Amino acid sequence: MNIIRTTISLVLLAAFGTAAQAQSDMTREQVKADLADAVRTGDILAPGDSGLKLNELYPQRYPRPAAGPAMTRAQVRVELAEAIRTGDMLAGGDSGLKLNEEFPQRYPAVVAQAGKTRAEVRAELAEAIRTGDIVADSEVGLKLNEAFPQRYAKARASRDRQQPTSVATAASGVAH
Repeated sequence: MNIIRTTISLVLLAAFGTAAQAQSDMTREQVKADLADAVRTGDILAPGDSGLKLNELYPQRYPRPAAGPAMTRAQVRVELAEAIRTGDMLAGGDSGLKLNEEFPQRYPAVVAQAGKTRAEVRAELAEAIRTGDIVADSEVGLKLNEAFPQRYAKARASRDRQQPTSVATAASGVAH
């Protein structure tokens, strides 16, 4: 009982702290309703270092989520026939390869999808270098423009001028 009370208290604190920091349109009642739903379904982290949610740790205590739309028998047969035709099924043994990977000569070749051209990739890389939108050489995982904002202030200012920054403009774009 004490663990549940502690867990709920921590979740409430985290929810209110996150709600205060996030700029969302959720009301206090909506946040409370979301929290109550998460507690009811066990969709909150379990205490300890497991990293599991309560509904993953104790599935028998919580209602099962609604299953998505089921496939008909005919749809399953069509999907199986396609997988057999293309070799998109696991091969026997411990290799973990699909049949079309283990025996490519037996199955139709997979058509490669058109990607970006070399020029497009180079232009994208040049823009990322100019704006500092690449990962810095560190273990932190920050981008260069986050680690050294003073170096990329001019690029950030020009990017901000190109993008709409007003709330009204952004809201009108979302509404459409």
